[in-house]
Amino acid sequence: MSGLFAALFSGLAWIASIIDPFCGPAGVFRWFGAGTLLACGDTGWGDEIAYGFLVTASLALATLPLGLVIGFFVALAKQANEGSLRLAANIYTTIFRGLPELLTLFIVYYGLQILVQQFLATLGYEGPIEINAFAAGMIALGVVFSAYCSEVLLSAFKAIPHGQYEAGDALGFHRGKTMRLIILPQLVRIALPGLGNLWMALLKDTALVSVVGLPDILRQTGIAARVTKEAFQFFGIACILFLILAMVSSIAFSTLERWTKRAEMRR
Repeated sequence: MSGLFAALFSGLAWIASIIDPFCGPAGVFRWFGAGTLLACGDTGWGDEIAYGFLVTASLALATLPLGLVIGFFVALAKQANEGSLRLAANIYTTIFRGLPELLTLFIVYYGLQILVQQFLATLGYEGPIEINAFAAGMIALGVVFSAYCSEVLLSAFKAIPHGQYEAGDALGFHRGKTMRLIILPQLVRIALPGLGNLWMALLKDTALVSVVGLPDILRQTGIAARVTKEAFQFFGIACILFLILAMVSSIAFSTLERWTKRAEMRR
């Protein structure tokens, strides 16, 4: 089984090396950075920066569904009839909207490590425990994103007339089917602009994980800047890479907005 996973990982790594926009066969650094500090391979920092770009994009994409799912259920809890659910949801959003993202990251990264170590100590394990920086970053950014996301989704829920739920009841739908077929399509259309803004903020917040050792764009360019003493060049490259992610995201969300509007018109 381990051999199968190793072969699968090797295959994925080979595919990634082929389509790598920076150091792949048609990569930018390979064609225009040869003989400079951005060269790929042992002579430059192209490979390290390309890997940092991959880590940043992967972290943001992995955090997005986690934050959306948690935020959706928190938004549902905020409008529940049960008072304890509303109170818990409000406490959750108050905490994670009030704490700085960096502090949340430290609490998750070091706090989870302590909790896991204490739990394993009760089972007789006394060895060192180290929490994966990628997982810690995903959890920390996910809970912060979900706290803001819940407010956006709550506003979208309130913008949908209550008669839409009554229409589902009149058609004989149970609430789950009403939510899936009637409410969610409208919810996505209404909430999409706000979620797009939160996604942009999430992209920028991924830079915080560099403080816990995750080799993202900022950490990789920071190391290169310290070693080569070319801080302006490498931090300028970091700016360009984040702007590329922002522009691609803006195009993607604009496309989604147009698609949801066309879908609404067809309805």
